[in-house]
Amino acid sequence: MREAGATATFPVTMSAPEIKAVLGPTNTGKTHLAVERLCAHSSGAIGFPLRLLAREVYDRVVAIKGPDRVALITGEERIDPPNARWKLCTAEAMDRDADLAFVAIDEAQLGADPERGHVFTDRLLNARGREETMILGSSSLTPMVQALVPEAEIISRPRFSTLTHAGPVKLSRLPPRSAVVAFSAEQVYAVAEMLRRFRGGAAVVMGALSPQTRNKQVEMFQSGEVDYIVATDAIGMGLNLDVNHVAFASLAKFDGQRRRRLTIAEMAQIAGRAGRHQTDGTFGVLAGEDGAEFRDDEIFAIENHSFPPLQRLYWRDARPRMDSLTTLIADLDASPDDEALAAAPEAIDLAVARILSADDRIARGVRGKAMVSRFWEACSLPDFRQLGADNHARFVARLWQELSTGLGHIAHDYAAARIAELDRTGGDIGTLQGRIAAIRSWAYIAQRPDWLLQREEMAERAHLVERKLSEALHDRLTERFVNRRTAVLMRKLGADAGLLPVTLGENDAVLVDGEEIGHLDGFAFRVDPQARLEMRRLLLAAAEKHLPQLLDKRAKLLLDDAAQGEGLSWEASHILWRGHRVAQLEAGKKLMAPALRLEPALDPLSPQRRAEVERALVQWLDGELAVLKPLARIEAAAQELDAGPELRALLIRLAEGGGIAERDEAGVRALSGEQRHRLRRLGVKIGALDVFMPAMLKPKPLAAFAALSALSANRPLLVEPNLPATLADRRGAVPAAYRRAGDRLVRIDMAERLLHEAHQRRTRWSDGKPARKSRRHSKPARFALDPTMALSMGLTTKAYAHLLRQAGFTAESPPALPETMFGPPSPPRFRWRPRRDGPPPQARGGAKRPTRPAPRPAPGNPFAELAELMQ
Repeated sequence: MREAGATATFPVTMSAPEIKAVLGPTNTGKTHLAVERLCAHSSGAIGFPLRLLAREVYDRVVAIKGPDRVALITGEERIDPPNARWKLCTAEAMDRDADLAFVAIDEAQLGADPERGHVFTDRLLNARGREETMILGSSSLTPMVQALVPEAEIISRPRFSTLTHAGPVKLSRLPPRSAVVAFSAEQVYAVAEMLRRFRGGAAVVMGALSPQTRNKQVEMFQSGEVDYIVATDAIGMGLNLDVNHVAFASLAKFDGQRRRRLTIAEMAQIAGRAGRHQTDGTFGVLAGEDGAEFRDDEIFAIENHSFPPLQRLYWRDARPRMDSLTTLIADLDASPDDEALAAAPEAIDLAVARILSADDRIARGVRGKAMVSRFWEACSLPDFRQLGADNHARFVARLWQELSTGLGHIAHDYAAARIAELDRTGGDIGTLQGRIAAIRSWAYIAQRPDWLLQREEMAERAHLVERKLSEALHDRLTERFVNRRTAVLMRKLGADAGLLPVTLGENDAVLVDGEEIGHLDGFAFRVDPQARLEMRRLLLAAAEKHLPQLLDKRAKLLLDDAAQGEGLSWEASHILWRGHRVAQLEAGKKLMAPALRLEPALDPLSPQRRAEVERALVQWLDGELAVLKPLARIEAAAQELDAGPELRALLIRLAEGGGIAERDEAGVRALSGEQRHRLRRLGVKIGALDVFMPAMLKPKPLAAFAALSALSANRPLLVEPNLPATLADRRGAVPAAYRRAGDRLVRIDMAERLLHEAHQRRTRWSDGKPARKSRRHSKPARFALDPTMALSMGLTTKAYAHLLRQAGFTAESPPALPETMFGPPSPPRFRWRPRRDGPPPQARGGAKRPTRPAPRPAPGNPFAELAELMQ
């Protein structure tokens, strides 16, 4: 074995630095101690297993030393001020030959990791500070430190808090501030989706996420925006989280070759994330997941921090010879000569080097130490995309083509185009993860000092794209796995939903701690229809305890509106407040005294407030029914015995008909003069066709009576109080207060006005002279009518003629002028025969008197047309 391999055991120097191995379980303050020692020295560096952890500590040291004196060095990110004296690095990015006063390596037990172990082993053996070196790791590393660094002082630190097994727990009953650990992206997503349903969501942390995305997801958990975090086993690599319970979704994982059960050390590393500082923690499994459960010996070992000691660490020559490709690969394949070390399995960089060196076109160009060294640097590009050795080798081969030809730099246009292709934030979670992995490769490339001529420009571009993609991925993860409304409920609900602040927002939205969960429809609470079914119980539980207070405030508004006569309306059998139903009307003992019943939505109100609302609504309804006072007087008069049976019968008919009755059926002829006078005092008018109350023909009384009629008789009354006569053209039922006149409808009082005008002309003229009173059996007087008033009301000649016929008017057309005479035609003459109050003549079986044919009227003459229509 050559000399470089022999130095696998720590090479002794003339002035050996102080070496301390601080070993112990998680939550022992090892990293905190290392940061304190770093800041106590004039210079120093700490190597971490994760870029995320390096960034976290970098921010802490910057707060102490200032940004101009602290560096952050990782494969993809480099913040290295000229005067930087304290450096925070990933283990791979550490410069083990740097002249620094203090050097520390964190999570050194990762030397037993098959993929990255050889890096941590090399730092354990060779990274030293001038004054002090600190090795941080699990207590299982103790025999390795004793064997490989015998001069190191081993310091054991106890855990600050107790770690206890809590047994299996269902996902729906997972306690707050819990972390669920899964071992595949599919399992992470499935658990996060279930937590979204049951508990409002979870933060997601996986190795495939960019550091920016992981930071934001962790911040959501740390800030309390969500109470759960779902992560892969990367959570065990020193992430400082305020976790009280760790639940394993599985106790087995695929390690790249086979699916195997976790080792006790791996279980403990992950379970140890529970409990920080003096806060105790618990661990367990998810009930029903893979049927997994901890064995008794595993529980004992984790709770007592008693782990099997590491038997070997993986090693690979960290400084292989660069004489040729053959020598390079041979050194990387070499085995260590120390029993405490084992040859590392083939890593991705060595696999890529083998694949490319087998290509004669590439191998012929790799000559000399400089070119071999450059080739090995290209092969060492991390496979961020996790596509496997063959795919990654093709990507490296394309880069090597640029690096090995021409000026030996990657073309600016090529790099810029590849970065621009990734500058797209559309797509799902998987697509964004793929782009982030690809841009991390270019961020790594841009950090190489001699791969790009415009290195700083390309590094800035890659950083900006990674930041944009990370923000987009964070948004996608949050959108998919976080239901903020449920998170608010579950975070603060606890055992008492009444502790949550519930307020009323815009558009009557009900807000629980600022999150909308539904809205008030009048006094009825409606759960947000977008809420999942499993959420409805929680939403109702949060709102129902505050509904009485919210509804009480709303009831006060209703009372104020009722006092001012505003906001209330009456629609069919319902009373509405601002368009919402608040009461139901039912038939009472009397037509004009309906019963009022509050809607069930007002039940949460206190009995006192309900009584106040009911009184206010009854008072408002009495005001609305005041328009029916004329009808109420009719109803009261019908009960007076001294009115006589004839008048009482008519008054009852009027009361039942809303103040309207047809004259043929009203028995008017049987009334005495005193009874007729009594009718007039009650506001009743006896017309030619109808007996009616003008006060009841107005729209509001008509609508009120129609609504009450529908309540008592269970049959709605047809009411169209604003129906224009010029637009009426129907063959169905005639609305109340209207009379059919041909193809038109005319309101009763307007019809009586036309008929009154006709009778006025009858009494003034007869054959061109003032009319004389005729004897009972004398021939009826003839007179002329003017249809102008009817036409001005919008009635057609046909409609006017139909109305006149109903009132007993007939017409005689004038004789045609002789051929020798010229001039306007004579107007038609009308006759009127008093109608007997009772059934029409057809019903009485009377024979219709034959009429002589009339001459054809002159075209366009309304007088002649009227006469023709009345034949």
